[in-house]
Amino acid sequence: MITKFTFNSQYILSELPSYDRDFLKNIMVDKTYRKNEPIFTEGTLPAGIFYLQSGKVKKYKIDNDGREQIIYIYNAGEFFGYSSVLSENTYGDTAVTIEKSIIAFIALKDFNEIIKDSSSFSRLLLKSLSHEFSVLANLMAVLSQRTVRERVALNLLILHDKYKVDDSANTYIMLSRSDLANMAGTVVETLARVLHDFKHDKLISTDGRKIQLLNIERLIRVANFY
Repeated sequence: MITKFTFNSQYILSELPSYDRDFLKNIMVDKTYRKNEPIFTEGTLPAGIFYLQSGKVKKYKIDNDGREQIIYIYNAGEFFGYSSVLSENTYGDTAVTIEKSIIAFIALKDFNEIIKDSSSFSRLLLKSLSHEFSVLANLMAVLSQRTVRERVALNLLILHDKYKVDDSANTYIMLSRSDLANMAGTVVETLARVLHDFKHDKLISTDGRKIQLLNIERLIRVANFY
């Protein structure tokens, strides 16, 4: 059910024919980014696309009050920045690392070459883009129609899916309170009260920045997205 509110492009590389996959890997240029380092900024022209080798990246827009509205968090194995290239437009949002990350860059010339030569890569990117738009529409509806408590519960479930490793029960969400508040469309003070209530109700446990979900089924009911 959480797939209605999250998307990823991790399947793109694995589903490519081996020739296209090898070509992509050969043209990727890796760079190590520090935590909180910008990758691209809203309104700038793209010079290529990105592939997250390791780490996590947040994508956000600035609202009318000057606050971040986090749209999505990328995991290792995902491409990003390609929608602006495909639309031949400036970036519509900003991307910043939320932890130390290794990110591969694919220059515009090389990207255009593989798009022209590989129908598989073009098809997979368009499939990912279509899913992305659907998810964003669902998230925007949540922000406008749900209570803060429901939004926080939903975003904790989304983040749990992002941070889990295989089927491990010991999944810890490692995100700043300000970033979590920005995902839920609220302020840090309100978020803190909601997390305190969730902790009191034994839905979550916290240890500094770390959050662990203790009762996923009850959080699903709180999030109200059946």
